[in-house]
Amino acid sequence: MLIALALLHGMLVLGFTTRILLRDDLSPPARLAWFIVLNLVPYFGSAIYFLFGEIDIGHHTSTKHTRIFDDLRTRAGHLLGQKDAADTLITEPYRPAFHYAASINGFQPVPGNLATLMADADETCRQMVCDIDAATQHVHVLYYIWLDDETGTAIADALIRAAARGVTCRAMADGLGSRGLIGGALWTRMQKAGVNLAVALPLSNPLRTLLTSRIDLRNHRKITVIDNEITYCGSQNSADPAFRVKPKYAPWIDIMLRFTGPVVLQNQLLFVSDWMAATGEKLETLPEAAPENGAGFPAQVMGDGPTVRTGATPQLFSGLIACARHTITISTPYFVPDATLLESLCSAAYRGVQVTLIFPERNDSWVVAAASRSYYRRLLEAGCRIHEFQGGLLHAKTLTIDGTITVIGSTNLDLRSFDLNYENNILLQDRATTEAVRTRQAEYIASAVPITLGGVRGWSPPRRIWHNVVATVGPIL
Repeated sequence: MLIALALLHGMLVLGFTTRILLRDDLSPPARLAWFIVLNLVPYFGSAIYFLFGEIDIGHHTSTKHTRIFDDLRTRAGHLLGQKDAADTLITEPYRPAFHYAASINGFQPVPGNLATLMADADETCRQMVCDIDAATQHVHVLYYIWLDDETGTAIADALIRAAARGVTCRAMADGLGSRGLIGGALWTRMQKAGVNLAVALPLSNPLRTLLTSRIDLRNHRKITVIDNEITYCGSQNSADPAFRVKPKYAPWIDIMLRFTGPVVLQNQLLFVSDWMAATGEKLETLPEAAPENGAGFPAQVMGDGPTVRTGATPQLFSGLIACARHTITISTPYFVPDATLLESLCSAAYRGVQVTLIFPERNDSWVVAAASRSYYRRLLEAGCRIHEFQGGLLHAKTLTIDGTITVIGSTNLDLRSFDLNYENNILLQDRATTEAVRTRQAEYIASAVPITLGGVRGWSPPRRIWHNVVATVGPIL
C-alpha cells in the first residue's frame, strides 16, 4: 500500500511538473508557485492545477473569437480609427502607450469625443434609465454582475419599456457573476417583453466547462451602448451600492463616465463581438460612422481577455506608467501586480514621478488583501504613496497621468484581470475629463488613511509572514 501511494505521489508530481516545465507562457514566479503547491500537497495541488492551472478557454472558443473579430475588422474597419492616428492626435510623450493599446484589438484613437463624470451610482442609474427611455433604435447592455435589486430592476424595466415601443434591445450577463438573475423572474419578464437575452460564458454544463476550459474564465465587462450615440464605461455593475451579495463590505464605491462621439462605436464593436460569440447571431447592420463633437478629445477602446495575447494589459499599464512625467494616481480594489507592473511603478517613483495608489482598507477578498500588502514595503521604499480607503469597498478602477491621460473601465490591477477575465476600458487624452477624475480620486484620498513606511516596518513577524506566504502563491491565484 505504501509503495502504491509512493508511486502515485511520484507520478502525479512528475507528470504535472513536466507539464509545467513544457509551458513557455508561465512566468518563473508562477512556475515556482506551482512547484511549491504540487510538492507540499500533491493530490490537492494536482486537482487544482487540473481545474485552474491553465488559461485555456478552449480551442473552439478561441478560434470563434478570432474569426468574429476578423469579420468585424473587415466589415467595420472604418470604426476602428485611422492607422497610426496617435501620431497626430496624441501629445508626444504619451504616443507610445496609445500605439501599444492599438496593437491589442486594432482600436486606434479617434477624435471628437466628450465625457461626463457621473456623480455617484444613483445618478448613473437615473441617467442610464433616462437615456434608455429616449432610445429610438437600439440598446445594448452587458454586465458581469446583474442583480434584481433596485438598480438591476430599474435597468431591466427601462429595457422592457424600450422593447415595447419597438427599440431593439440586447442584454447579456455573465453566467457566473449574474447566476442569481439568469432564469429568474426578472430575466423571464425581460424575455417575455421582447428583450433579446444572452448569457456570456454560461454554466449550463459545468462538467464540460471543467474538462475543456476553466470555470473561472469570466466576462467581467460593463458595457452600455444606446443608439450608437451614447456609451458608459467604468466599474459599476447593474447593482446597488449596498451590493446585497456581500453587504458587510458596502457601500461599493464605483465610477462611471458617460461618453458621446466616435469611441461609442468602438465600444459597440466590442459588445457585438461578445454577442456574436455568445449567440452565434451575425449582426449584419453595423453603423457607417459616428458624428464627432467638434471640440472633443481623442479616445480609444481597449478590450482584453483570455483570447487576446498574454500580458497585453500589464504591458499597456507599464507603458503608460513609463510615459508619465509628473504624476500617476491609481485606484483599484484588487492589487496583485505581476513583476512588469510592480517594477514600472517603483521605477516611476525612483525617477521622481509622484505615484499615488488608493486601495480599500477592507477587501472582500482576504487573499487579495494579504497579497496586496506584501508589496507595500517595496512600493513605499521606492517613494510611492499608498492610501487605504475607509468609506466602503473602493471598487473604482482609475488611472490618471500628468493631469492629461485617463484610463477607466473594468480592469483591476491583478492577475485575474490580466489573464482570466474579458475586460473593457477606454483610454483618453483630455485635461478637463482627467481633472474631473483626479478630483474624484482626491475625494477617495480624503476618505482614506495614509500607509507609512514606518507603519509597515512595524508590522509583526506573523503578519509579514502571512502576507508573503499568500504572495508567494499569488501568481497562481
